[in-house]
Amino acid sequence: MKKDYYAILGVPRNATQEEIKKAYRRLALKYHPDRNPGDREAEERFKEISEAYEVLSDPEKRAIYDSQGMAGLHRTGFRGFEDVEDIFSAFSDLFEEFFGFGFRERPGRRPRPGADLSYELTLTLEEVYSGKEAEVTLEKYERCETCGGSGVAPGAQPRYCPVCKGRGHIVHSEGFFRVSTTCPNCRGVGTYVSDPCPRCRGEGRVWRRKRLKVKIPPGVDEGSVVRVPGEGEAGLYGGPAGDLYLRIRTKPHDYFRREGKNLHLDLIIGVVDAILGAETEVRHLSGEKIRIEIPRGSQPGDRLLIKGKGLPDPRGGEPGDLIVHLEVRLPGRVNREQEELLRRFAELEKSRGPEVKGRRKKSFWERLFRETEK
Repeated sequence: MKKDYYAILGVPRNATQEEIKKAYRRLALKYHPDRNPGDREAEERFKEISEAYEVLSDPEKRAIYDSQGMAGLHRTGFRGFEDVEDIFSAFSDLFEEFFGFGFRERPGRRPRPGADLSYELTLTLEEVYSGKEAEVTLEKYERCETCGGSGVAPGAQPRYCPVCKGRGHIVHSEGFFRVSTTCPNCRGVGTYVSDPCPRCRGEGRVWRRKRLKVKIPPGVDEGSVVRVPGEGEAGLYGGPAGDLYLRIRTKPHDYFRREGKNLHLDLIIGVVDAILGAETEVRHLSGEKIRIEIPRGSQPGDRLLIKGKGLPDPRGGEPGDLIVHLEVRLPGRVNREQEELLRRFAELEKSRGPEVKGRRKKSFWERLFRETEK
């Protein structure tokens, strides 16, 4: 793109260096990012006037531009500024002359956010059903209370590095190229603390153990993650703390198991209860006793559905159900009287004739006697 750097700065083509500098100062004051926070148009204008000043303030670059235009500058490797930070690095002395540090003081000990933490929290199925205020013990970095996270002793102030003047890096010009390197004096921090906090030794945070209470909602899903904002590690130099993420695990229960928000229960019943029906009670996760009615003629593998007796929905929907799976236990041994009664019952069953459905299978009673005769 062709650019008229003289028009951008609003100076004539025969402008002196002093006139170019004054024009840039006036425009930089107007379009400086600190005066126009969040204004992308002003930021682009700031980069444009800075690029124009870089060319016109350098006699060699200005001569190439006057005689060969933008193409001549590009052949020398000139590419302008990629971002605002490049401008502050290149013209740091000039901005200090123009404004001091009042417009864009950028201390090198920049606040850095703390790391997020992740822990597993194991709950019993009863705790999942009712919800719980769990107590979690963490070992992590916490903000230093002595210095408030600044790393500086109370009453002291960090000082700008005299080598890089608070920027954290040094720019070397080699012809038309600029090379930015980390300041060797402050190691990129930009400031140095002559009086570090004695508690945290200048880091702004300390390692400690903390007990934290976290409210877990009823019915929380297995493997779900509960986020606790601001309970991660403290940031460096007063930066914001990270977050804590708790992944929920559930201990196996003695007789209930969960699938989503439904509960499943394997109920073992005797032969007589399966034939004649029965009632039994099971202690629920809530602590109450639930009555289960076993229908007459129940078969092994039958399922009973008890609505609403599963786990609560953590999203506020309908609760899950309790599904009871029936298992019929055959007697291992029978006495003579029981055997006579069973054989009589078997005779009555045979009088009805076998039911054929595909291949004939042994009846329940044939299987029963086979087991008892072993």
